[in-house]
Amino acid sequence: MVNKKVALVVVFFVFLFSSTISYSYFKNQKGDNFFLSPIKYMPPTFNEGNDQFNQSSVVIDNEPKTEECPLSGVLYSKTQKEKWEKRRPLGIMVENHIDARPQSGLSFADVVYEVVAEGGITRFLAIYYCQDAAPVGPVRSARIYFIKLLQEYGQYPLYAHVGGANTPGPADALGEIVKLGWVSYNDLNQFSVPFPYFWRDYERLPNRATEHTVYTSTIKLWQYAKDKRKLTNVDENGVLWNKNFTPWLFKDDEKAGNRGDINKVSFVFWNSFASDFKVDWIYNKEKNSYERNNGGKPHVDKNTGKVLTAKNVIIVFAKESPANDGYPGGHLLYKLIGSGNGLLFQDGKSLKISWQKDDEESRMKFYDEYGKEVNLVRGPIWIEILPLGNEVSY
Repeated sequence: MVNKKVALVVVFFVFLFSSTISYSYFKNQKGDNFFLSPIKYMPPTFNEGNDQFNQSSVVIDNEPKTEECPLSGVLYSKTQKEKWEKRRPLGIMVENHIDARPQSGLSFADVVYEVVAEGGITRFLAIYYCQDAAPVGPVRSARIYFIKLLQEYGQYPLYAHVGGANTPGPADALGEIVKLGWVSYNDLNQFSVPFPYFWRDYERLPNRATEHTVYTSTIKLWQYAKDKRKLTNVDENGVLWNKNFTPWLFKDDEKAGNRGDINKVSFVFWNSFASDFKVDWIYNKEKNSYERNNGGKPHVDKNTGKVLTAKNVIIVFAKESPANDGYPGGHLLYKLIGSGNGLLFQDGKSLKISWQKDDEESRMKFYDEYGKEVNLVRGPIWIEILPLGNEVSY
């Protein structure tokens, strides 16, 4: 009995000693961020430095621009093409809550989709391939219709997000990722990808709630996919990501004298919170581009301080319906497989179009009234998905 009591006392003091040592160690670790804690935590910097991740989004490139980006049609140099040919498209979920503004990195996306996530608050799926962006965010959770849109970007497109809708039912985004076989492969869920590939930055947008503080970097994520998931331009079986990928058709800017005079395109997604999420695209005839207002204010990229722009603004009208899965606030569904109507704004002009997407992995194509696929102007492409019946003024 005495020996047993002595043993218990010894065990207690060993536990106390080890706990004290562990606490002291982790308390002083500046890099301790497994749980992305704000305590004594410093986010990565993106200034000059030798670290391969500390690279700016802005690249000075004086080479001839002869190589077409397959996603946006923009012409880049051969050096830039050598970069994108070694990787695959990357979709990043970026939120649009008013406390997430100004977002970082959206201006470097080749294609951006905007759809309501819930409660009238929209969210972006930013597709990167031909440009780098650091940082990108704030990053938020997955929704099932963004997954269906991303599936058309070839074999196993990378998908970066922070968790996702997981209520059993038709809107179960995380369940869909499992069904697709993306988990621990091309799916880059922050909960399974460690620092420094995702991090929290409490100073980039000061005094914001924690959910608005997660950031990432395209350079980091492409590196992680290569090193940890063996995903580059080919998958683990050597299959090219673009084996069945079909690019859109592209054209050069319209000559100045042939540009139209539609100066403003305006719409809302839901009437609730409309003032905060109203979108205006203001046409700059000289630059032949559209500048974005969000909630009545210029929508800027914090990385550059400049207003977000697009060469093409595509409106896709799609059936919106509640998932009825019991989730507080309500998950949504959008019918994006099949066909429907839309509008295309480019070169200062409007065009009534139809859209068609045969299945999840098929490219969503856009056609004029004669059934001919339209040509998109080389440059950033924004696809705005609105519920059926919404009005667009222009």
